[in-house]
Amino acid sequence: MAGDQIRTPAEAAYLLDVMPVPLLEVGAENEIAFANAAAEEFFATSRRQLCQRTLQELTGQDHPLLELVAALRREHCRITEYDLTFHSHRFHYEGVTVFASDVPDREGAVVLTFHTSPMVRNLDQQTLLRSAARSISGLADVLVQEVRNPLSGIRGAAQLLSENVAATDVKLTKLICDDVDRIDALVERLSAFTETSSEYRLVNVHRILEHVRQLAVKDFAAEIIISEHYDPSLPYVWGSRDQFERMFLNLLKNAAESVRRNKGAGKIILETRYEPGVGRILPGTSRWRHLPLVVSVCDTGAGVCETTRNHLFEPFSDKEAGDYGLHLAYASKVTDDHGGMIDVESRHNFTKIKIYLPAASESQK
Repeated sequence: MAGDQIRTPAEAAYLLDVMPVPLLEVGAENEIAFANAAAEEFFATSRRQLCQRTLQELTGQDHPLLELVAALRREHCRITEYDLTFHSHRFHYEGVTVFASDVPDREGAVVLTFHTSPMVRNLDQQTLLRSAARSISGLADVLVQEVRNPLSGIRGAAQLLSENVAATDVKLTKLICDDVDRIDALVERLSAFTETSSEYRLVNVHRILEHVRQLAVKDFAAEIIISEHYDPSLPYVWGSRDQFERMFLNLLKNAAESVRRNKGAGKIILETRYEPGVGRILPGTSRWRHLPLVVSVCDTGAGVCETTRNHLFEPFSDKEAGDYGLHLAYASKVTDDHGGMIDVESRHNFTKIKIYLPAASESQK
């Protein structure tokens, strides 16, 4: 049968050559053994010249891609690295995603493909977001301890005054109570950022998602369709159940608000999948952390406006939103605290927030 035919080496090489994605094969000594036509265009260098160079000569001695290749040879798996920059006097690319895989029958050989669609997350941004989240944590500690008690006193005094003032002044005391409640609600949102100890244990992500879905359909998303597409092979994660519940509930609230801004014409989709090749090199180290658990909250609502796209995970980035932009900032903090990554895809009438998490290790099970 036609489907059972095996390609000859020449036919396989031709298929690789016509691929629209830049591809390099790198040998055990990091020498470039093969480059397809798309790689010639990407690196603005002929195939002959590419195959006379090493990966270090192409990227520079300190390029993160070299550590990626080294990690791949240690781990013997597929690896993905996001938001890399490639620069020379001939080319300049930012936000490049590289997929890497070893070649089973060639010791030390690695295949690399280069994709210019960026992931909205890089190590510099992670550092900035981590610093912002810690600043909010300090502010939250102060507000919870020093503001809430006076707020209770002010509200109590206003209620007492309402019983002893003229009817025309009752509206003023009610205004005081309403403003106190508004400030207290903001302090309550900030309290999620306080540095409290959490119990870590084995967590079934699907049970958490089902729980928050039930809360949503009984409350703020009663009129919105919520679909579920789960990967049954998803392993456990080691983490805080309470923090995960709050994070995913917040993401559902954001999605529901986006659908409502789109006049209710939309739905929410919860997805999970297992991607063994996804991970990151921990900042400041050569350690590779696998992040194979991918949890996505998608909505077909209004999408993300351009003015907030680049500051999406920063606290108070969206003052028009009911949560002041704290929901996504909290999601970024929780994800980072659990050693993961967060990513967003957005276009007209579609937004997907993706959480990448490590699976529980054998010692944690």
